[in-house]
Amino acid sequence: MLTELHLPIHSQKMTNFAPDKKPLPTAGLRLTAQEGFSKTTKPKAPVSNNILDSIGSPADLRKLPVEQLPQLCEEIRQYIIANCAHNPGHFASSMGAVEIAVALHYTMQTPDDRIVWDVGHQAYAHKILTGRKDNFEKLRSLDGPSGFPSPLESPYDTFAAGHASNSISAALGMAIADSQTPGREERKTVAVIGDASISGGLAFEGLNNASMERNNLLIVLNDNDMSIDPNVGALHRYLSGINTSEAYNRWRARLYTAMRKRGLISDNGRGMVMRFNNAIKSLLTGRQNIFEGLNIRYFGPFDGHDVKRLVKVINEIKDMSGPRLLHLRTVKGKGFPVAEQNPAAWHAPGRFDPATGEKIKSEKPTKEKWQDVFGKKLVELASKDDRVVGITAGMLSGTSVGLLQKSFPDRTFDVGISEGHAVTFAGGLATAGKRPYVAIYSAFLQRAYDNIINDVAICGLPVTFCIDRAGLVGEDGVTHHGLFDLCYLKCIPGMTVAAPMDARSLRALLDFSLGFDKPLAIRYPRGIAEEGDAEVEIIPGKSRRISEGKEGGVAVLTLGAIGAETDSLIKKLESEGIKAAHYDMIWLKPLDSSAIAEVARRYKAVLTIEDGSLTGGFGDEAEMALRAAGFTGKVEKLGVPDKWINHGTPEELRHICGFDGPAIEAALKRLHNDLNLK
Repeated sequence: MLTELHLPIHSQKMTNFAPDKKPLPTAGLRLTAQEGFSKTTKPKAPVSNNILDSIGSPADLRKLPVEQLPQLCEEIRQYIIANCAHNPGHFASSMGAVEIAVALHYTMQTPDDRIVWDVGHQAYAHKILTGRKDNFEKLRSLDGPSGFPSPLESPYDTFAAGHASNSISAALGMAIADSQTPGREERKTVAVIGDASISGGLAFEGLNNASMERNNLLIVLNDNDMSIDPNVGALHRYLSGINTSEAYNRWRARLYTAMRKRGLISDNGRGMVMRFNNAIKSLLTGRQNIFEGLNIRYFGPFDGHDVKRLVKVINEIKDMSGPRLLHLRTVKGKGFPVAEQNPAAWHAPGRFDPATGEKIKSEKPTKEKWQDVFGKKLVELASKDDRVVGITAGMLSGTSVGLLQKSFPDRTFDVGISEGHAVTFAGGLATAGKRPYVAIYSAFLQRAYDNIINDVAICGLPVTFCIDRAGLVGEDGVTHHGLFDLCYLKCIPGMTVAAPMDARSLRALLDFSLGFDKPLAIRYPRGIAEEGDAEVEIIPGKSRRISEGKEGGVAVLTLGAIGAETDSLIKKLESEGIKAAHYDMIWLKPLDSSAIAEVARRYKAVLTIEDGSLTGGFGDEAEMALRAAGFTGKVEKLGVPDKWINHGTPEELRHICGFDGPAIEAALKRLHNDLNLK
């Protein structure tokens, strides 16, 4: 029976991982089986897909001799480059994980054996190998494959992925279920997790549970020193330096073999033996291994781009009993030099020239993105008030908190993929007199709901939640849409919730927030912000009427950025003799009771529009208030219906949901005609 004791660790070649040396930077470097890290090479000429064309499933892959796998990996990379160049996606992560996907499907009997991918940014090679190659050019497009693993799409996608750190917990559940099912005990389960995701709290909970429950889970740690932005935190520094002494491994192998032959150790005593081994290892190497401290056997670090070596290692450890962790060092963007040199920029680079790596720029927008409006205003607030601090969870660039970091690095905190911690940390800062601004994507803020309630709202702390990517986000799809923040925040006592219609409104809300001594949530979408042509008075619970419409006619109530497009449509319809009042409500909580009373009194039909869930959202809240004010007319609500919305462009998805421009225009005309207005 093979054990980890028989595996040599190639520390001599990978000297940058030695515990007594600082890790070398990965930018501009590539990891090869022959020479460790070396200078980035020039792009290779495109290769023909002679091997890849023969792969329709992992069963075809397993027919290949191992000597052909490096060539297959090169062909997969060229295929990813060719497709992502014109159909943008999560590029650098998947380029860095090609050998991992190939080696796992080659050594495991998938789909019977299961691979659980964490997040899924790294899973493009997996998709190509599992029957989706011919449709890969439609990745993330309407009716094409999802950009993330989805069990609804393929039996090879074993668990939903999109939010970080869940793979270990999910895979552990599968492994334990198989161990308790007669006839399934030998089924293998692998969790593939990145070095950023493993820093999340859920991953640690999974590791802790894996160390206590009897299971045969294999965890593959894909360590590329990156999340979207560079990794942060002590665990990242630890992983950068972790190594295993070759001398120690040779000594332990001989000792283990001798004790095994004499029947002195067995699986039943594994925990005691591991603790003894770990003590000896710490003595010899001067380091402790966090994973072996949890009684999880550790292997590595290995070169994650040496596919033949990976196959050998996985074959040697896959049948072992007990939880194991295989640590692989990879290069994000591997095989595409410009992506290797600047992996953060190539996480999701947009369209580019596959031959040169030059990004294809669309016309430079004349208006700012919502995130940049926020980021610049945050810097301005910090310049005025030294209490202001910015917090994000692994999204410095995505939320534009990075702008604050450039000006005030000591007042900027990127806590990594730890949204719950980000919120509670903000609560602690607020308790001590700071004014924290927590910038997190709407879908990811869901992970911190308990923290929002218990660590901020109950004590009424002055934390401002800047909720980016609210509403339909487009190609990232179902796991990333920010549809529920209005629903889950409005029910929290003491929480104030606002949504600006334009850039002026967002700046005004942020100015207001600095003097607001209670929890405040400001939500805004992805994309370009209309500037707006009027200053906004910011008073909680006070909306603004943009157009008056016709007495006895239709009133339109909007919340957030959808109001800008609605305003344009209303002005356009006026030329056709169709008039409507328009209220930019600004606040979901508190709702403007005086505006609601005015609408109930003056108009006979109401249209509400929101970029969020209709169930329990703004429209429901407005209708309840209207009915309480005595309104008896028709209320029509546009927004996201009570079903899961997959991926596509934002325009396509809004059309599907029934609140794009034509749908809003049709609703206005319908209500106008129903009232027999002229």
